[in-house]
Formats: sequence, structure tokens, C-alpha cells
Amino acid sequence: MRVLVLEDDPELGPALTRGLREAGFAVDHAGDLADADLKLAVNTYDCLIADRVLPDGDALGLLAAQRKAGSTLPVLLLTALDAISDRVAGFEHGADDYLVKPFAFAELAARVRTLCRRARPARLPELRAGGLELDLPRRRVRRDGVLLTLTAKEFAVLEVLMLRAGEVVTRSELIERCWDEQAEPMSNVVDVLVGQLRRRLGPPDPVETVRGAGYRLIAPDTGGDTGTRTGTGTRR
Repeated sequence: MRVLVLEDDPELGPALTRGLREAGFAVDHAGDLADADLKLAVNTYDCLIADRVLPDGDALGLLAAQRKAGSTLPVLLLTALDAISDRVAGFEHGADDYLVKPFAFAELAARVRTLCRRARPARLPELRAGGLELDLPRRRVRRDGVLLTLTAKEFAVLEVLMLRAGEVVTRSELIERCWDEQAEPMSNVVDVLVGQLRRRLGPPDPVETVRGAGYRLIAPDTGGDTGTRTGTGTRR
């Protein structure tokens, strides 16, 4: 899940970015409206977290412009403006959620994760492919019933591969969905991460390398046939 944080505070902005990355999100940071507008134009996000009062204006203007252009990107306003009229204005301009500073980071992360799930209505609580089971709400992975320990990035990559089980997922697609602007598109970060994921999952290897294209998740218990996304062949 990729998130854009729009916050000009020199301490809070980096702290939010760090905390959300540690919570498993890919995070980009913008310090003003112009930078945020540019990032929204060139990247795909699952959620925008925006302060209201910024050096070049009120984030409500950006939000209104996004909604007018047809954007359905979930937006959480994170601001010290706590009057009822401020909250009402936020929702009237298209905000999906409103959280007042100071706040508990655990609550913010939970709200953002909920908004990201809303942005992807087809994404459901559990994915299965072969012997792999991915419990999205609890962030747990099992293989043949055995609970595995994955890092947040390994979990994110496996989630994309399982959502596209049987299909080739390119390296650029994985970077777009699982990394943020700090990732270098021409580096080997994807290959290194997939190598780590393979070691975590153990044999037989469920991830196939498609030379010159990317990676494909296969169902290890069927000799290479693709798996289903639930135990009955439908997603639940």
C-alpha cells in the first residue's frame, strides 16, 4: 500500500514517514501543495494524509481540485484545526476521514489501513494459492498450515504476487505497488527482496522467475498450476 504524506512540519513529516514505513506502508512525503500535486499526477497512491495549513495554502483546495477531476483517492486530513466547522468543511470538500492533532500513531495507522482497503474493494481478507495462505487484516502468512515470519516489504510483495497468482508481475509493477520514491527503478532491490522471500517460504519454490519479464506465483502443490484465491476457488 502506497501512501502520500502532505505535511510541512520539519519534525512531524519525517516522523510520520518513518512510522508508516515501519508499519508496512510505502510512503512518499510532500512538504507543500505544489509538491503534492506533482506527486499525485505521476504516482498511484492508496491514500493521501494531508495537513490543512501549508506554506502555499489550504489542503482543502487541493482536495477539491482532486475531487473535481474525478479522483476517488481516499483522503485523511490530519490537522490541528479542531472546530466542528473545520471538520465539516473537510468532509464537504471530499475528505474521507479527519484526525485532530495531537494523535496516537496506532490510531492513525489503523485509519490509513482501513482507507487503503476501501480504495481496493476487490481486496478481501484472505488469499490462498497452493499451500500459501495470506491473512490480510492480521498480516499473517502460513504455508501448509505453518505460520511464517515475513518483513513488511516481503509481505507486500507476496500479497501482489498472490493477487495476480499465475500471472507475470513485472519488476516495475512491484516497485510501483510496494516501494516508494526512495527506490531506484534500475536497482536490484526487487530481485534481492524476492530472494529473501523465497528463503522465508522454503521449498518447493513457489515463485517463478520469468526471464526478461518479472515473477509469477505458482501453486507448489500442483506442479506449477496456478492456485486459487480462496480454498473454494473464489475470493472471500
